[in-house]
This record gives sequence, C-alpha cells and structure tokens, in this order.
Amino acid sequence: MPISQKEFQQRRQELMNHMASNSIAIVPAAVPSLRNGDTEFRYRQSSDLHYLTGFDEAQSVLVLIPGRAQGQCLLFCQEKDPLKELWNGKLLGPEAAIAALGLDDAFPIGDIDDILPGLLEGRERVYYAMGKDEHFDHRVMEWVKVVRKKVRSGAHSPGEFLMLDHLLHEQRLLKSKAEIDLMREAGQISVRAHQRAMQMTCPGLYEYEVEAEFMHEFFRAGSRAPAYTSIVAGGANACILHYVDNDQKLKDGDLLLIDAGCELHHYAADITRTFPVNGKFSPEQKAIYELVLKAQLAAIAEVKPGTTWNVPHDTTVQVLTAGLVELGLLHGAVDDLIKNSAYREFYMHRAGHWLGMDVHDVGDYKIDGRWRELEAGMVLTVEPGLYISPSNTRVDARWRGIGVRIEDDVAVTRGGHEVLTAGLAKTVQEIESLMAAR
Repeated sequence: MPISQKEFQQRRQELMNHMASNSIAIVPAAVPSLRNGDTEFRYRQSSDLHYLTGFDEAQSVLVLIPGRAQGQCLLFCQEKDPLKELWNGKLLGPEAAIAALGLDDAFPIGDIDDILPGLLEGRERVYYAMGKDEHFDHRVMEWVKVVRKKVRSGAHSPGEFLMLDHLLHEQRLLKSKAEIDLMREAGQISVRAHQRAMQMTCPGLYEYEVEAEFMHEFFRAGSRAPAYTSIVAGGANACILHYVDNDQKLKDGDLLLIDAGCELHHYAADITRTFPVNGKFSPEQKAIYELVLKAQLAAIAEVKPGTTWNVPHDTTVQVLTAGLVELGLLHGAVDDLIKNSAYREFYMHRAGHWLGMDVHDVGDYKIDGRWRELEAGMVLTVEPGLYISPSNTRVDARWRGIGVRIEDDVAVTRGGHEVLTAGLAKTVQEIESLMAAR
C-alpha cells in the first residue's frame, strides 16, 4: 500500500484531536453507481473514507469516537461470503480488518442498525457530511430517533450536528510527503502519456485515437483510470472548455488541446498541453501560445508560502490582458480592461484549483472572507488559457478558433514550489522538436 497503515492511523488521530469533546464522526463509503441496466461503473471509494483508512470496499462505514475506552476507531464492513466473493472478488471481512487497517474494532455492516444507536447514545455532537447521500442521511436520522425515544429512560441523545467537511477537508488540503510522492508519480505517468500523444498526432486521425494512446500509457503504468473525463479538442473544439466528445477528425493547420491526467492510488494528476496537429505552429497560433505560456510561468513563479491564493490568478490576468492589447485583440488601458473584466471574453476561468485525491480537491480558498495564504504541502494547478471563439467577429478571421491552455501541477514547498509535472515539452521549440522526432 503506497500510504502506510501508520499514516492512516495518524490521520484518524489528527481528525479526532480536532473534534469537539464527547462527539462522534460517521464516514460512509461511496455508493456504487449503475452505468446501465444492472451493470455498475467501476467502483471508487469515497475520498474521505479512503483518506482515513485506505479501505476500498463498498457497503462500509467508519465511526470515530474520540476518548471512548472500548475503542475509538470502528469499521462496519461486509462479512466474508464465499458465494459473493466467487462473483465479485475477495472481501476483507470484519475480523481481518482490525489488524489490516489498524482499527480498534470492526463489525458486520448488517449489524449497523443495532449497534450505531448505542454508539450515538451519550454523545453531544455528531460530525457527518449531511446532504451528499439522501438515503444515508435518512439512516443517520433514524439512528438518532432510536436514541431520542429512550430519553425518558435516561438516555442522552445528540443535540448538535456538525459538518465533518470543515475539519476533514482542511486536513486533506495539506499533503504529507507520501502523498506528494504519489502525486509526483501520477504526474510523471501523465507526462509520458502526453509525450506519447504528441508524438503520434498527425492530420487525419480522430480525437479518440489520440485519447487511446494516453489511456494506454496510464494503464500500462498501473493507473486504473483517468482522474477525470479527458478532453481531446482539435481546432475550434478547444474553445469549448469542457469538450469531451473527442470524436472529430484532426485537421492540418489546427491546434490540439489535451487536458488529461491519470489517477494513481486515489491521487490525481491534471495536465493540459496545446500543440499543432501538423507539428508546426502558425504565426497566430505561436503568438497566442507564447502569451499563455508567459502568463503560466509568471504565475508559477508566484507559488510559494505566504502568497495568497489569488496572486497566481491575478498575475495571469495582468500578463494576458497586456498581451491581448499588444496583439490588437483588446483595445484600451490595461488597468481599465482588467477592472471592467474585458479579458473574460477570451479568458473566462480562474488560473487553477486545489489538487489531491479529487481533481478539484477539497479545502477552502478563502478564510473569513479573505484569500488564504499558501502553505507547504498544498498542491494546486496553474492553468491559464485563451479561447477565441470561431464566431467572434470582433477580431480578425486569422485569430478565430484558436484555443490554448497550458496546465501543470505545482506543490508548495518550504522554499518555494515544485512542478510535479515537470519534463513535458512546453515551449514552442520543445514541442516542435518533439513532434519532428516522430
């Protein structure tokens, strides 16, 4: 297991250290999802439950009760069942789970309705992520009702529900060395996948053929899935921010934007590169590309402890707006154009997001209404872009349909930052040289 049992135990203890006294936390597994008929999507555990246990079976619930003498960390999970295991694979079972996961106790999931109300009894507060699973929300309330019915007999029912996300997601935001190592590995697998895609791209291929190449690289390196639905957008498709059809033929003279990253042991990579289908940038493509790259490099340079979250984004806005004025795509004073958000015609998203177990990872961007400061252990993407709609008649036709985004994954370190996706061709010369060596 890439994350040690000791680290999972430390994570649970850290969470309990921040919980209020006389409280209980309930963390359910993800619910399996049907793809069609009775066929399910490949199961992926809830990031929260995996973060605290490393346990990836469905139909499981983690319960944390700080200070409980009979045991603080409890798991409800599926029992061993030879017939079920014949069809769906091995189950760990409650008995083995205790030692394998470093827990205090474990019980069959079928017994949860009998046991959970007793664990809630006497607790003042319940930490739970209400609103994510309506069915499980109802079960939690039913357990509380069982306790409330015993109040006249002297039972004490929880009087307050607290959002578990507030504590747990702030904890997840700061990555350990082991987590950074995993994300660096996921990043480098994704780097190789993008290199493979660049080197095989040529006019006449379909977008999905290029997608197949980097999916091959993901799987052969041990990743079982992309971290998100991949974007392979040729030509004007790159101006559709969440384009995922990936079914058009690549044309000579067009750019290809690929936004794709693998997931490795529950940790995501997220890379975007834009390059010419025929291996050679046109003058207009080169001008837009180099402007976006200039903005990205300037933003990455700002990533360091103490910088507030908004600074890298604001840096990209400044660089891109000034560059659009120089190219004649915007007209006016740069400061006025920024103040009036004129740049949003071409740059309509922010420059990045948290990255971790989820590709858009958890953690607040503001604290008490102010942009938070970056700290060592945080990981973010830096991904400015420019998108000139093919229907934008306010600009010369030679610019229309050009969409460029450049994205890398950046870890905040004590001394500054580390680009976890380093090594992938990014300058015009690097890209053209790599593609020429096909």
